[in-house]
Amino acid sequence: MVSAQVERFETLILPHLDDAYTLARYLLRDEHDAQDAVQDAALRAFRFFGGFRDGDPRAWFLAIVRNCCRTWQRRHRRDRLSIPLADDHAAELAADSASDTLAMERSERAAIARAIDALPPEFREVIVLRELQGLSYAEISGVIGVPVGTVMSRLSRARRRIAAALGQTLEAS
Repeated sequence: MVSAQVERFETLILPHLDDAYTLARYLLRDEHDAQDAVQDAALRAFRFFGGFRDGDPRAWFLAIVRNCCRTWQRRHRRDRLSIPLADDHAAELAADSASDTLAMERSERAAIARAIDALPPEFREVIVLRELQGLSYAEISGVIGVPVGTVMSRLSRARRRIAAALGQTLEAS
């Protein structure tokens, strides 16, 4: 009986570890903290997996990851300064400029990462869940616990802010 539940957990939840890490990394802005949060979330998910019935296991697990990230942020808010994701991309850009095309692609990715990183957390999480994870509005609603209309509104505002930030970047170039 126990091994059947472990097998079911491995089948339904473990394939979503990469998505969980991506979400945690954008929410926490640090790869090591994101790894810790995903590990904690996986342990919590396993502990409470008996309560998972039907539904989308990905959305269920990402909701747990989100909650773990929120808990981590509350506990460590004063302990550390967060490192923006854009710094990672900027370092990559500086290290490897072998071709103009590659440099332009990395520059564009860095600008997008900076624009996402500059968003308030409630906008950043919906953008990551929709655009990077491909969740539906209903799934995002379930993950973050707000109505679908709020998800749609936050996505619209986040997209406008990203477009404005990218427009300013292009004008400065």
